[in-house]
Amino acid sequence: MTFSEEIKKEALRLGFDACGICRAVDSGEEDRYMRWLDGNHQATMSYMERNIEKRLDPRLLVDGAKSIVSVALNYYPHKKLPAHAPQFAYYAYGKDYHDVVKGKLNQLFEFIRLRHPNVTGRYFSDSAPVLERFWAAQAGIGFIGKNTLLIIPGKGSFFFLGELIIDLELDYDSPISENCGSCMRCIDACPTDAIETPFLVNANKCISYQTIENRGEISPEIAPRLKNYVFGCDICQKVCPWNRMSNPHDTPEFMPSDDFMSIDLIKLREMNEEEYQLLFKGSAVKRTKFTGLKRNVTAISKNRNK
Repeated sequence: MTFSEEIKKEALRLGFDACGICRAVDSGEEDRYMRWLDGNHQATMSYMERNIEKRLDPRLLVDGAKSIVSVALNYYPHKKLPAHAPQFAYYAYGKDYHDVVKGKLNQLFEFIRLRHPNVTGRYFSDSAPVLERFWAAQAGIGFIGKNTLLIIPGKGSFFFLGELIIDLELDYDSPISENCGSCMRCIDACPTDAIETPFLVNANKCISYQTIENRGEISPEIAPRLKNYVFGCDICQKVCPWNRMSNPHDTPEFMPSDDFMSIDLIKLREMNEEEYQLLFKGSAVKRTKFTGLKRNVTAISKNRNK
């Protein structure tokens, strides 16, 4: 067994659902990325405009980088909020994924250090300018779908991604050949037409952006089409045929509390900030802040009263 195979075996032992390895090189994605920025598809997410060189070339982010170990961790829920309840994206049902994924990556890094004490590197999970889906695809974990999400054949797209970038030469995987084919279900199903063309999402129109990252008022063009979502949106994933193969996760931290599963619109309307802090302690929902969640609740309440 090669050391690369040992790393993958250890990643699975730690609870990751997939692991692949690719060489750290310039991504070659500059033209595509700059066109996306030039079209203002990042909306107000100004952090997407910073550290562009590091985002495109991981060797500028991690000194001496030679390999990228990409991992995926399933978050598909065992039970789901009732259809009539205000909806939260599945990834927000449990504890904040940043801490969970990085905790496991730290253990994987320590495993590598036992064999190679002088290795240096850094690990990330949506916490640095890294083209996570691109590198996961380069590492053969899955392919990037028309909704721009990573799809793992036989498993679907409900996965958190993370990467360990190290200065150690390893054996490398190759991208896989699977793809979306002629399927357009995600594009057809998006209620706001945020997937403007295959592989291009305009954040200005995206329900996830409007209900999470947007710090202002929800766009008046988008607000009537929020459906029942108060935090994020899973529509383009729910309609994806690959997600018929999704299985519930095995990560205790991602299990929702009973209080979360009993959420309804009245509770969210009446919730004060202290109750918000208690219910969503350690949750990714904190990203939108109390005022943002209340704004979203008001928007879907108006829709229901029409």
